[in-house]
Amino acid sequence: MKPNFHISLPCLGIKRTYNFYMNILGVNIGRQTNQWIDVDLFGNQLTFVKSGDYNFSTKNKKFENKILPSFHFGIILDENNWNFMYEKSIKSKIIHLDKTIFLEGKAGEHFSFFVKDPNGYIIEFKHFKDESTIFS
Repeated sequence: MKPNFHISLPCLGIKRTYNFYMNILGVNIGRQTNQWIDVDLFGNQLTFVKSGDYNFSTKNKKFENKILPSFHFGIILDENNWNFMYEKSIKSKIIHLDKTIFLEGKAGEHFSFFVKDPNGYIIEFKHFKDESTIFS
């Protein structure tokens, strides 16, 4: 079994969360109740638990003179999947921060774009020019 991550996050509403991940991003939904939902984000398990109001707002930071949300999570994809998700996100008008290149010409060079889900979470989609430099 390849290692996968699991994260559990509070959410404002199960139906809106389901709609975003299933119908807009087009990823699979796993187990669910009226209080929580499991989302399959490219083999990684996101569990959203209905919680009511919460606040994770933090100031954004700058990295290489580009905005980088301080609070976000993401997925690293190969080039084909990254392009597919980018085009899908553009068509769905869910882009929070449009595509950019970080660490251009350096180890770890990658392409990113960010979307915002209905709970306010910012999700980064990354594609590394050279996957062997992910942790370089």
